[in-house]
Amino acid sequence: MPKVRGLRKRLDPARREAVRLLERIENDQAYVNRLTSAGLTDELEPEAGRRATEYVAGVTRWRRWLDFLLAQNYRGRYESMEPRLRQILRLGLYELLFTDTPPYAALHEAVELARRLVRPQAGAVVNAVLRTLLRQRDFLPQPQTGDLAEDLAIRYSHPTWIVQRWLARYGPADTEALLRYNNERPWFGVRVRTDRIPRHVVLHRLVDRGLEAEPSPVLDDFIRVQRLGPILEDRLIEKGLLAVQDESAGLVVRLLDPHPEETVVDACAAPGGKTTYIATRMRDHGRVLAFDVHPKRTELIRRAALQQGLTSIAAETLDLRQVPERYPELRADRVLLDVPCS
Repeated sequence: MPKVRGLRKRLDPARREAVRLLERIENDQAYVNRLTSAGLTDELEPEAGRRATEYVAGVTRWRRWLDFLLAQNYRGRYESMEPRLRQILRLGLYELLFTDTPPYAALHEAVELARRLVRPQAGAVVNAVLRTLLRQRDFLPQPQTGDLAEDLAIRYSHPTWIVQRWLARYGPADTEALLRYNNERPWFGVRVRTDRIPRHVVLHRLVDRGLEAEPSPVLDDFIRVQRLGPILEDRLIEKGLLAVQDESAGLVVRLLDPHPEETVVDACAAPGGKTTYIATRMRDHGRVLAFDVHPKRTELIRRAALQQGLTSIAAETLDLRQVPERYPELRADRVLLDVPCS
């Protein structure tokens, strides 16, 4: 009787996508925020998209420290390692050191990524290196170059030149405190549709659910949260009451200062966060022309407008340089050209 082979479990899509994005960041010098916002949620389920974003941001934030630890425990020249294998090791070590993922799960997933995305034998390399570091987790090796700036830069994953400047200006204790603070996991910005629901109501609702949340000190319609999961589970974003948006992007719109009944052009508008904020500040009265050169990205603007019930937005796939030909009579009151995105 022929032997029936078991079906191989599908690779975790969030980790697989994180490896792909990390390769692009290293090979193409791509920006983290541009990559993780450029259609990532189109490719993955929302939960997987959030995890992939967390992995990419975390590995990038701690890459120098991760590389130091991995190089200490790899038998061979770490710099000559296959690039994809190095990304998988970074991701696996980041999970072991900085996330709540159970160690056995982080190890298993990293080994599977190496076996399936690199070569079967690579799984053994990942298993050996990460298990060694897991045993050392409570007494990890520390950089000892003899140069304080270099040691701190490696330990806290910062450029050496900036640590040298901070040491000269602030001294060792304050520099180390600043380095620690700089590597804390950032808060998420969330914009509240205060024309539909008061900010304090959203804050009370989130705090009641055990979520760390606080009002933004700079924008009266923004809040800051530590985790997005409870908000997404509560469907407040789906209902158009909230939008995930960094405060820096909100400040750009406030600087633009759009008013009702105006015509506003938002070039490079995808995925539509600032576009929808512009329309909201205009109380959805007037016209917001949102342009982007990528059709799929332009569709994100339309979806965001639909989700938030905004009818003043017209999204079109168009290069800003072609606007005079497409709209020869257009006269805009304000133009937003935020390149690269804030």
